[in-house]
Amino acid sequence: MNLLVKNVAIVDPQSNFNKEQCDIRVVDGKIKNIGKLEAEKNEIIFDAEGAFLTPGFFDLNCVAGDPGLETKEDIETLTATAKAGGFTGLALLPQANPAVQSKSQVEYIINKAKNNLVDVFPVGAISQNREAKELAELFDMQMAGAVAFSDGDRALQDDGFMSRALQYAKGFDALLMVYPENKSIAGKSQINESKNSVLLGMKGLPALAEEMHIARDIFLASYNETKIHISNISTAGSVALIRKAKKDGVQITCDVTAHHLVFTEELLNDFDSNYKVKPPLRSKADVKALIVGLKDGTIDAIISQHRPEEIEFKNVEFEIAHYGIIGLQTVLPLLLRAGLDLSLIVEKLAINPRKLLNLNIPVVEEGAEANFTVLATDKKWIYNASSNYSKSANNPLMGTELTGKAILVYNNNQYFKK
Repeated sequence: MNLLVKNVAIVDPQSNFNKEQCDIRVVDGKIKNIGKLEAEKNEIIFDAEGAFLTPGFFDLNCVAGDPGLETKEDIETLTATAKAGGFTGLALLPQANPAVQSKSQVEYIINKAKNNLVDVFPVGAISQNREAKELAELFDMQMAGAVAFSDGDRALQDDGFMSRALQYAKGFDALLMVYPENKSIAGKSQINESKNSVLLGMKGLPALAEEMHIARDIFLASYNETKIHISNISTAGSVALIRKAKKDGVQITCDVTAHHLVFTEELLNDFDSNYKVKPPLRSKADVKALIVGLKDGTIDAIISQHRPEEIEFKNVEFEIAHYGIIGLQTVLPLLLRAGLDLSLIVEKLAINPRKLLNLNIPVVEEGAEANFTVLATDKKWIYNASSNYSKSANNPLMGTELTGKAILVYNNNQYFKK
């Protein structure tokens, strides 16, 4: 298949054509020419009309229900939702039923996602059944294709178990991606501890629960001289801890969700369970610190934290509602709303996530494999049932007008346009 993308501005700091307005010809899955090009016979022409072309987005942190919970999301709808959001690759967490914790389960995910525009990379569980009692088959899973290991939204509470997991992973250079929450402090709290939680009459989750856990993991990573990735940081204190740890030489990386860069705890005043996420929405000061952390390099990546849920688990009282939103299609509009420039978005959403997982990083150059996203940053669209590609609809932005959309996605000699 031959494709000619006309009139597009390239945003790729790795490319010699960065910030140039060009045409791009793709032949048999590779970028053949970049420049001012004339159309040839038998090629599909896509006029980008001044939109931006970036390396394809990659999500480090998303969940489907496959296997066992396919009513929430399956691989087919997950990848459809991803490409609609501009993603050409994703790391799939092991939060399924059963958890992805063996070689055969990793192979199942890989085979299920074959021949797709969106590359799907399984993340194996750190512990059996995500219970933090026994290590899962980490080495076998890595040999089968797992790119990292995580217990998803379950924090590893046992210090000794966490230390042993780091030591074992170090032996074959595996990456552990861990969720930070000290459960003994967090308890059953569901929203940020603040004046707002007092106003709403709900027990608050202190930032301390996240920050103490991160401090512990910093000590353990330093002691074991191994790498660690902290997923879903949400507080100013977490940013400060990780910034200092990096300066001290600890091999630590971290990510933040797109919605924690925009949404704040005041949005919970109506008890809308679609704003119930884990970690909880924090204060405006935390949001400001997270954005500073992105800009100064403390925070390495931005994630969707895509968490599909059926309506019966969301359209209920706030306290019993499940956590999470479906985020893949709203990442770009939220990052633009947060005021991030495209160069930073490309770094945190396309380049760094792949770098963390030691995956090939797409580049917009002649002769390179074509893996890109074309973005219209000023395009307005309605996010509703007809534009939502997920099986689930748990997103507080549903029914609203958003700005910023992926209008063309290309990878694996396949394209998707909208």
